[in-house]
Amino acid sequence: MALTFSVNSMTAFAEAPASSSATANTSEIVSHLEKAQIEVGKSDFSNAQIHLKAARAASEHIAGGSEAAKQAHAALIQSQIKAKLGDVSGATEQLNKTIALYKSL
Repeated sequence: MALTFSVNSMTAFAEAPASSSATANTSEIVSHLEKAQIEVGKSDFSNAQIHLKAARAASEHIAGGSEAAKQAHAALIQSQIKAKLGDVSGATEQLNKTIALYKSL
């Protein structure tokens, strides 16, 4: 019986950090996206790409199976493509959409 209680309590502790980790990743992603947006506004696409790559790497950890997370990740990829093309208005518009999607998670 004591073994059962210890196993159940370890399971409960194992699940708690997962949601806080996803929240931390989401705030990290939003932070990088906002920094990328500032760099795009200055037409500094090399620094914007650094932040977009960091945001994309962090988003891989929370992509999961939810439809909202998949849409946010796809929007992030589109933001990265627009920034690579040097499209200031397109990248800014896509970044706004991406930031809104990640904030909604």
